[in-house]
Amino acid sequence: MWFYFWLCINLFIFYIMTKYFKEIDDGNMNQEFLAKLDIARGHAGIPFVISSAYRTPEHNEEVGGAKDSAHLKGLAVDIKVYSSNQRYEIIRGLLFAGFHRIGIGKTFIHVDMDSSKAPRVIWDYYK
Repeated sequence: MWFYFWLCINLFIFYIMTKYFKEIDDGNMNQEFLAKLDIARGHAGIPFVISSAYRTPEHNEEVGGAKDSAHLKGLAVDIKVYSSNQRYEIIRGLLFAGFHRIGIGKTFIHVDMDSSKAPRVIWDYYK
């Protein structure tokens, strides 16, 4: 029974990711990054709804992304957040999985593992 539940949850998450990010199907996301993200999701115990993953340079420019964004390398995602409790669980899971670059916004959490950027940082997007 647990396996069926686990399978349904993971298929749902895969559906969400592939529905909104067809680039994931093309192999643009770093597989090590996705494996760590899955560990974080499992530890958090809640679904991660991804609002941004791999970006083409054109899409990155459209959304106002940084010119050196980790999204361009398939090394970042933004996770939707609906409550402070959910924000806590997501961050707890990300830290458990070994992520060391986390950005906190009002409605999302950015996480990346871009080794060309400063490690062990948490920042916010509040203005």
